Formats: sequence, C-alpha cells, structure tokens
Amino acid sequence: MTGSAQERSHLREVFTIPVIVAALGYFVDIYDLILFSIVRVQSLKSIGLDGQALLDKGVFLLNMQMAGMLLGGIFWGILGDRKGRVKILFGSILVYSIANIANGMVGSIEAYAAWRFLAGVGLAGELGAGVTLVLENLPQRSRGYGTMVVASVGVTGAILANFVARGFDWRIAYYIGGGLGVLLLIARVSVYESGMYREVAARTGVRKGKFTSLFTSRVRFVKYMRSVLIGLPIWFCVGILITFSPEFAKELSVIGPVNAGQAVMFCYIGLVFGDFVSGFLSQFFKSRKKIVLFFLLLTCGMIGLYFLQNGVTAEQFYMLCLAIGFAVGYWAIFITIAAEQFGTNLRATVASTVPNFIRGAVIPITIVFQFLKGYAGIVQSALIVGAVCLSIAFAALHGLEETFAKELDYIEPV
Repeated sequence: MTGSAQERSHLREVFTIPVIVAALGYFVDIYDLILFSIVRVQSLKSIGLDGQALLDKGVFLLNMQMAGMLLGGIFWGILGDRKGRVKILFGSILVYSIANIANGMVGSIEAYAAWRFLAGVGLAGELGAGVTLVLENLPQRSRGYGTMVVASVGVTGAILANFVARGFDWRIAYYIGGGLGVLLLIARVSVYESGMYREVAARTGVRKGKFTSLFTSRVRFVKYMRSVLIGLPIWFCVGILITFSPEFAKELSVIGPVNAGQAVMFCYIGLVFGDFVSGFLSQFFKSRKKIVLFFLLLTCGMIGLYFLQNGVTAEQFYMLCLAIGFAVGYWAIFITIAAEQFGTNLRATVASTVPNFIRGAVIPITIVFQFLKGYAGIVQSALIVGAVCLSIAFAALHGLEETFAKELDYIEPV
C-alpha cells in the first residue's frame, strides 16, 4: 500500500462514534467558552456599565470564568480517571448547560461573575474527556488524526457564537448555548467507555486519578509542567490580543471600528485551519515536537506583525487576526502531547487539567498585562508579556519527550 493510500485508510478509521461525539462536544464547549468575549461589551452595557468599566469588569469576568475552568479541570480530571471518561462528559455538559441558561438571566456583576465561574467549571470537563476517549479508542497509527478532527470541528463553535451574537440579543445567545448543551447531553447516550480504561478499572490495587502524584515525583512534575507551558502563547494571543482587539485597534490607528466578535470569529477560522494543518503535518512527519516548534516560530512572526500595523483598515486587521489564529493552531497537538505523556490511570486527569491550567493562565497573564499597562501603555505591556510567554514555551518544548509512536496502554507507578 502506498503512503498516500495508507494515510487515506488511517483517516477513514477516525470517524467513529467517540470521535464524532467528542468533536460535537468540543464545538458546544468552544461556543460557550468564547461567547463572553463576543458579547462582553453588549452585556455589560445592558446591566449598566460603561467607559473604563467595560474593560476592567470584562477582565474580572474573564478571570472568573478561567478560575472556574482551573478548578473544574482538576475535579473532572480526577473523576474521569476514578469513575470513567463517559461519566464526566455527562456531568460537565449538565453543569455548563444550566450555567449558560442562567447567564442569560443575570442583572448584576455579582450574579454574572458567579454564573461565569460555574460555567467555567462545567466547560472544564468536556475537552479532556473527549481527547482521552479518542486517544484510547483509536489505533496508534491514527490517533493524531482523531484529535485533529476533534479540534478542527470544535473551534468552529466560535464562528457560530459570533453569528448568533450578531443576530440575537446577548441573553438569547446564552440560552442557545445552554440549549445546544442539552441536545448534546441527549446525543451522548450512545457513547461507550474506553476499552483501555475498562481493563485498568477491572484491576485491583491500581491507584487512579491521584492528582497529587503529578507533584510528588520530580520526573512527572517536570513532564507535566512542560506539557502545560508549551500552550502559553495560545492563550496570550486569544486572551489578550484577540479579546481586547478593539482597544489595540485604537492604539494602532486602525481605520474603522473593530468588533471583538468579528476578531474572535476570524481568529477561530484561522484556528480551524491551523489545527487541521498541524495535526496532519504531525502525522505526515511522524513528530509532535517539530510541528509545535514550527508553529511557535510562526506565532512569533504573527505577533510581531500585529504590532507593526499602523493605519490599516479594519478588514486588514481582521485578516491579521485570522493569521494569528492559524499560527496558534497547534492546540490539538498540545493536548495530544500532554495526554500521551502519561499512563491510563492518570491520563484523564492530565488531559483535563493541562488545557484548563493553560486557559487559567489567562488570569496571571491579564493581571501582569493590566499592571504593566499603567506604566508602559497597552502595546508595550502586551509585547513584554508576549515575549515572556513565548520564551517559556520554547524552553518547555525543548525538554519534552516525542510521543508520536508511544504505546499508551500502561500504568503510572503512583
């Protein structure tokens, strides 16, 4: 069989029920996750805020959402290793569906913050469980394609969120997100548990989901932290450059108004293609690390280009947001690398906590950005924070194990 024929055969293996359902689940996850960034200004004005408060309270609410994801990642990850991957899918969907419907009913900052936090907790379980199921159900030769499909389909949820937010009131947009979650909850009935996990669960004496074991062994701790830190530039770009694109556009003298929802949509269109291309290239070149390195270098170039803009049109600015999205489109490989680093008894814990820890990194990133902004201005502070995030990611990637052909059916000695 020729190489191209083998690749087509491997791609056909990918379209199983776990992959399709995980992709749809991540689609709803991203819709809900990104919706706040799109309706931030509209929703805050609706409850009586204006001026600088739109930025300051926006950062606060974003941090509350990310704090929920940080804690939720730990909770759902441990539960996924102890009770099964499928159970956390059902639980997380139920929580974020309720929270997003409630988000459409808020009338104060305090209520908004509480429900964004709970939505974050719910959203934290979706991706880790889905990726773990995909990696454990697919053959070794095609598992990279599986996570590529999940990520590529999933991030299109941001595009839908933008269209819904533009066509409906922000409260209705939240109701739609909750409704999509309920529909997905019904569809998830057909998902079956990972065979690899069932074998581990049947054994006696195996310690599953022990989160603290990631920190009690120096080797595991370093491996875990490296897995987290290679994702820093992704959420610097999405959480700072794209979320606050209207503010940056003013500083860069962009001609015409820049809408955060449009910027998010174009960024996530880029992410769709980036995730597809990075996933395909990692399979083609049989390496995760080399492709992440390439995309990190590309991210450096796109961030530099972003801040060199002066007097461009809003349309040109949106195209740059798309290019940034493509450059940080190594999200699928990032999560795949993390999950492939660890044994079956810790894999869901890692797959759930790593993406949510890096999403939670938006909190210190935005705090430092806000602090520096008072001294160096919005552009210089973003450049400083971005340079630090990229430097850390390059250093973390250097020491990571290549996991492309790694056997996953083993137990961590915890």
